[in-house]
Amino acid sequence: QEHNMVRNLALLLAALLVSEALAFAPTLSGLPRASLKGNLRPGSGPSAPAGRSLLPSSARAGRSHFGLSHLRATAAAEVEVDYDSVEIDNVRNCAIIAHVDHGKTTLVDKMLDACSESSEVDDGGDRAMDSMDLERERGITIMSKVTSMTWGGVKLNIVDTPGHADFGGEVERVMSIVDGVCLLVDATEGPMAQTKFVLMKALARGIKPLVVINKVDRDTTRVEDVETEVFDLMVNLGATDEQLDYSTIYASGRNGFATTEWPGKQTDNMNDLLDCIVDTIPKPTVLDRPEFSMVVTMIEYDSFLGRICTGRITSGEIKTGDAIQCLDQTSTKLEGGRCTKVMARKGTGKVELANARAGDIIQVCGLAKATVGHTICSPDVSDALDAPAIDPPTLCMTFCPNDSPLAGKDKKSTKLTSQMIKERLLNECENNIGITVSPSEDRSEAFDVMGRGELQLGILLENMRREGFEMGVCPPRVLYQKDDGGARLEPIEEVVVECDDEFSGAVISKLSDRKGVMMDMRPSAENGRTRITLEVPTRGLLGYRTIFFTDTRGSGILTRAFKSFEPYKGDLANIRKGVLVSMRSGDTSLYSLGKLQARGELFVDPGVEVYPGMIIGEHSRDNDLEVNPVEAKQLTNMRAAGSDDKVNLPPPRAFSLEEMIPYMQPDEMVEVTPSTMRLRKANLDGKKKK
Repeated sequence: QEHNMVRNLALLLAALLVSEALAFAPTLSGLPRASLKGNLRPGSGPSAPAGRSLLPSSARAGRSHFGLSHLRATAAAEVEVDYDSVEIDNVRNCAIIAHVDHGKTTLVDKMLDACSESSEVDDGGDRAMDSMDLERERGITIMSKVTSMTWGGVKLNIVDTPGHADFGGEVERVMSIVDGVCLLVDATEGPMAQTKFVLMKALARGIKPLVVINKVDRDTTRVEDVETEVFDLMVNLGATDEQLDYSTIYASGRNGFATTEWPGKQTDNMNDLLDCIVDTIPKPTVLDRPEFSMVVTMIEYDSFLGRICTGRITSGEIKTGDAIQCLDQTSTKLEGGRCTKVMARKGTGKVELANARAGDIIQVCGLAKATVGHTICSPDVSDALDAPAIDPPTLCMTFCPNDSPLAGKDKKSTKLTSQMIKERLLNECENNIGITVSPSEDRSEAFDVMGRGELQLGILLENMRREGFEMGVCPPRVLYQKDDGGARLEPIEEVVVECDDEFSGAVISKLSDRKGVMMDMRPSAENGRTRITLEVPTRGLLGYRTIFFTDTRGSGILTRAFKSFEPYKGDLANIRKGVLVSMRSGDTSLYSLGKLQARGELFVDPGVEVYPGMIIGEHSRDNDLEVNPVEAKQLTNMRAAGSDDKVNLPPPRAFSLEEMIPYMQPDEMVEVTPSTMRLRKANLDGKKKK
């Protein structure tokens, strides 16, 4: 009898749940967003008629929290938005900004999933927004990307941005097309160097951020401390009272949940974050005029459509077939034409639009010369729109054709001439506003490439390698400025180091030798680790990353961000030893390398082709040493004890491209081909060098 009572009660509860769900489910798709928000809030539901529900109120509230929350999310995601007729009041433009590895791209993936947008990628992995091969290989975001999704009848244009300081120009340019930002902060690490940089750019434009404390599900979180650190950072950066009245969301991008309270209110979806974006991000600000105009923020190429320009419409509207023109930043007309296609990003794909209105982020085709910073507008518009100001570059490298004895021998090399290198670099400048190119004054047929750091320039070199380019690259040099009195100024970077306590002394000592000044030192969130904040000249950080990982045995974390230009700190001491330079051509021999290993650390294996002037290792002393790595053992008929000793060579030091670039000294170069990279002297004639 008790068993039957339990079974009947279970059946009654199941029938009651189904009946209540069916009672209001058919009407959800027709409810406006305000009704959905008011009537289907988590933990509440439609009021049941008197005598209908036999459950206590506490049980009904618990049931509603999960069931109605899921139904509300489904209903909000399925409310269709007509991209052709969307009004400005139903558009939100938001950028996701944060320090590197704080979870921006993963969070965007979960937002796409919550809005029922496709986030699948070709290789079956995650991070749908990381579309470049290098991005997926290295797990970082290099270029800013735009996508859109719909939530509760509102179109959300989301911009994913890089987190590395070297790609800070990507963050600066997208600030001009968004009206709000989601500032992601790791719940364990808290605000880092790049967090300060991107937040400063947002506050300078008058944007009130939506703070998202990410990765709150980890065991090492310190949510309350991080909240205090974020508030203090905003105060120190001069935030207004309105900007300090920001909203906070607690989220876990990997597990796909966001909530307004932690740990008091736990959810299994992204509803709270999406609702908060809709409620707190203001609608776009536009110019009140009928003529179409927009600033190009990004460009891409299509073999069929040609150049595709992305930007936010500042005024008017546009449709396919409209007459348009391109103005540069001085309001000079560069070209005219007709709009061949209007598109918008949606999920991981594109949709074609019949027309688009002011405030929306779109893509326009039909012009061949428009590039980043230019204004695309109606023929009636004569004045160009203001383009965003970008911080100046801090490093310069010289790219030139390869002139080594092995030039052109790589079978994968297809682009070797200076003209090909020039065209590729100019194309890079059009879309990457952090890169500047000019003819070199020191070398003929060479080009000075200026950027934010060795990582950014290394990514450019790696992309060119994969495209079949072969070239020589000179070492990076710091770009100085002068103040009003003519004194030299140099770029200073804020460096945040986190390492085990036992290694902190070595880190401080090495950075002090490189003119670094310690600003703060405190225990880290993890036991036994220390966080150190320093200000170091950019030239002092060149080549330090490898030394840092050696000193901390691979357990340290080093992040850096540009701070400002400050007075010159003085000359640096010699921070690298000399090198072993080949004086003969041929293939390296085991016999010769075995005798040379006592002279220093080798960079090559036996059987590698070398030439005079090529660097094959690092000397154990401060001076360079010319050696013969191709000497072979003389063969005789005489035998003697010990003449055939076995040679044991340790593995040579392997350089990545980013490690090789700062390792160079002013009189050295890197020979870059699709298959190999070789260090060499800039002047291969040893007598002239002396």
